[in-house]
Formats: sequence, structure tokens, C-alpha cells
Amino acid sequence: MPQTSRNVPTPDDDPRANFRQAMAHLPAAVNVITTDGPFGRCGITASAVCSVTDTPPTVLVCLNRSSAMHSTFEGNRRVCINVLPGEHEDLAKHFAGITKLPMDERFALPGWAEGDSDVPVLRDALASIEGNIVEMKEVGSHSVMFVEATRIRVRSDGDGLVYFSRNFHRIARPAAA
Repeated sequence: MPQTSRNVPTPDDDPRANFRQAMAHLPAAVNVITTDGPFGRCGITASAVCSVTDTPPTVLVCLNRSSAMHSTFEGNRRVCINVLPGEHEDLAKHFAGITKLPMDERFALPGWAEGDSDVPVLRDALASIEGNIVEMKEVGSHSVMFVEATRIRVRSDGDGLVYFSRNFHRIARPAAA
């Protein structure tokens, strides 16, 4: 019996489109990365976040260099990586710029607190990692920010939020054994 394939071909002559289509199939946690300091306060929704090492605790975050907020992050060098729980899809959309809500109104929404290093921290984030950008490396269209953690908070409950196939999806936390 012949097998049917659900693969959607992409044009072989467009490697960028092929790559973007492939990455749309890589589920990733949804985070709001925030900063505040002399260069201003802002935040972005990001799924390109990854642990680097636990000694010292370091995370990488990829940020498009053409982003209007790039210079704010680069100048302030202090950030908080807020791992969003499932109920914060709307917040993810606000910080992704989808809703066009102005930046100051995004931070006026309930749930924000000032962290140890004066960066905005989402009180009910699944995890919040405050830290300092210790290195930035340019790779193609993006900057890879290496963030060394100075304070970490973790929740023991709540569902997750992932981005997969160009949509947000709530992931239920497994019941405790």
C-alpha cells in the first residue's frame, strides 16, 4: 500500500523560505524578554531562547538586529527572561507587536513587578531569569545575547505556552506522580 505524505514541499531555490518553514515546526517555549535602564524600558516576545550552561547559569536569547528595541537591550545590558504560562497568550501577542498596544500600556497590564536589577518581572511567569548580558555576538540578521543569571524564580504549577506551526498552543502540565 503506498504511503501518503503530509509534507508540504517548499521551493528548493529559496533556502530562507525552507529554513523558516522548518523552524515553524520546531516547538519552542514562549518568553517575554524585558529590560529597563538608561536606554529605556521595553520587552519583546521571543522563542529563540536556550540554556547554555549551569556554571555559571547562562541563557542565550536571539534578537533581530533590525528590531527598534535592539539598541535598548544592547545599551541597558540587564534583562529578565519571563517564561510565559499558558494563560498569557494575549501578553505574548502584545509583546510580539501583533496587537499594536503601546509599550507603556503593555507594562501597565496587571502582573508586572520590579526585579532586583530594576527590570520588569512577570509575577506569575513559569520561570523568571534576571541577568546581565555578558556578551553579544552578531550572527546573520540577529544578535545572540548571552545572559548570565543573577536571580531565578520558578513556579511549581501552571501550564506552558509554546509556539508551533506559527501559532500559540497551551501545553498542560502533567499531573504530579
